[in-house]
Amino acid sequence: MALSAIPTTQQPPLDPVTFEVLRSLFEYTCARMSQILQKTSFSPILYDMVDFSNAIYDADLQLLGQAANCPVHLAAMHFSARAAGKRFGLDTLKEGDVIVLNDPYEGGTHLNDITFTMPIFYRGRILGFAVSRGHWTDVGGGAAGGQAFGTHIAAEGLRLPPIKLFENYTINEDFRRIITNNTRTPQYVEGDIQAHLGALRAAEAELQRAAERYGEETVRLAMKEVITYTERMTRKAIAEIPDGVYEGEDYADTDGFSDEPIRIKVKLSVAGDEITVDFTGTDPTVTGAINSPMANTYSAVYYSLKFFLSPDAPANGGMFAPIKVVLPDNCWLNAKWPSPTIACTTLTSSKITSAIWQALAKAIPQRAVASTFAECNWFVCAVKDPASGYLSVFSDLPAGGWGGTPYADGMSVTMDPLGNCMNLPAETAELLFPVVYEAFDLRPESAGAGKHRGGFGARLQIRFLGDAELSMETARTREGSPGVNSGARSPAQRLIKVDRNQKKVTIGGWADNGQWQKCLLAAYRFAPGERFLFESTGGGGWGNPLEREVAKVLDDVLDEYLSIETACEVYGVVIDPKTLKLDDAATQALRAQRLQANGNGTAQVGNGAVQETSGDTVQPEAV
Repeated sequence: MALSAIPTTQQPPLDPVTFEVLRSLFEYTCARMSQILQKTSFSPILYDMVDFSNAIYDADLQLLGQAANCPVHLAAMHFSARAAGKRFGLDTLKEGDVIVLNDPYEGGTHLNDITFTMPIFYRGRILGFAVSRGHWTDVGGGAAGGQAFGTHIAAEGLRLPPIKLFENYTINEDFRRIITNNTRTPQYVEGDIQAHLGALRAAEAELQRAAERYGEETVRLAMKEVITYTERMTRKAIAEIPDGVYEGEDYADTDGFSDEPIRIKVKLSVAGDEITVDFTGTDPTVTGAINSPMANTYSAVYYSLKFFLSPDAPANGGMFAPIKVVLPDNCWLNAKWPSPTIACTTLTSSKITSAIWQALAKAIPQRAVASTFAECNWFVCAVKDPASGYLSVFSDLPAGGWGGTPYADGMSVTMDPLGNCMNLPAETAELLFPVVYEAFDLRPESAGAGKHRGGFGARLQIRFLGDAELSMETARTREGSPGVNSGARSPAQRLIKVDRNQKKVTIGGWADNGQWQKCLLAAYRFAPGERFLFESTGGGGWGNPLEREVAKVLDDVLDEYLSIETACEVYGVVIDPKTLKLDDAATQALRAQRLQANGNGTAQVGNGAVQETSGDTVQPEAV
């Protein structure tokens, strides 16, 4: 979509000091928006779990800056803002107009992500735009949180095209009533709307103050220069990757209907200072609710590459120019109406990241990072209070581990790269909802083995005090996170129901009898006193486990992260079970024997599987 620029007078480049002052001001503006949204919102998923993003755009709707909130919103908000501008036309907008949308096919992602766009005027002309996106707990649909996992977008809740929710800063009461009538949590929605407006107006005040202090044309010039600066840094980073074609692949375990994995295939073509990301060969559109609309897919591509392409450069539209995306029309990463999309941001974008990172591992193995648990593990519960009968709805995001790096082990129990979100604090959950958080601790043996192992996953157990329905999207239940450069996979995730007699039944993932259960749950019933137990996985390993420092293996055993058996079988480290002391001679002999026997580079991993690896040792890039 072409949006005409507002002409500015020709000016020489800004001096470095003014450039840096205004660049920092743009970043601060977004951070202030986020602070206000978090402090004034009503939903726990906003004020505690930080599932939102705030950004500012120039007068041509080019991304100018974004707070360090959810990277998966990085480009998706760009599509939303442009859809809002296209719908009404920039020349018709007035001060105090706020356009809201969540339509996946008009710049949105999944319906719970609501985007607010407001023009910022200075002396009668549009200076820029403020955009605020938040994940709302519930916008209707066939199950709490929209997680009905049906076959049509209508089952997921209220779908809003671009509409003017505010004019002259005054809310449209008809639209407000439509929105609040289509949610299970109206007590949150009205307050959250005002919180978003507060964030937008904070950006308005900051940019208008900047124009008043430094001059309107200076601010406009700084907007252009900061975008050009990021493009220049991104192109330089791409040019440092060897030219070539690199392929990667990952998959979702199911779409809720298929018994076969849903695959993503990606081909990265690097040529000079540009990169093409081609998804040709990816599976077609699926029946279930994991399809990704174009805005979400593009956003996943950009944030996945941002980790390796000048991550310190300002997050703005400058990084988009050197990156081309090829997206087949009939593809589950290019959803069209009426394909359901509820799991697109939380499940699908993380698989896109994993596939891209695996491709990059072939291009820059010395900088590669093993795959994370590549999930949000997003679940939504509707629980009835046994005393009052009041129905509460809440969400949580039990994290897993990140992959090993060239320099260190992966981080444990950390939100996936798609979002800088937090888990729901147990104190908040037990204060507001009829539940008891009985456990949230590290899951031993959950990290992928390697010279630098992955981080560990977690074990979360919740007891319901009233009748409950739980819906959840997740994956990595067939097999865990892949390793790189001879690193091993982590074990799989698992969903378990614990009844009042402490009997455990696997309701997602591999059961004890060897049967795999589909891992997308829609309104799964729990009786009062029953528990939901979730075991998240860790990250993949980096490098051959037989090259891991012996002292680090011993530390993991002493910390009860690993068993003595795993230390021996996977890492070739022999520890006396009685004294917990290292047997140096036996360890050296065992490792030498393993390395000689496995001259082809294979490494035995903890679940008995064999991880094929390269016989070459990859050295980390010097820093």
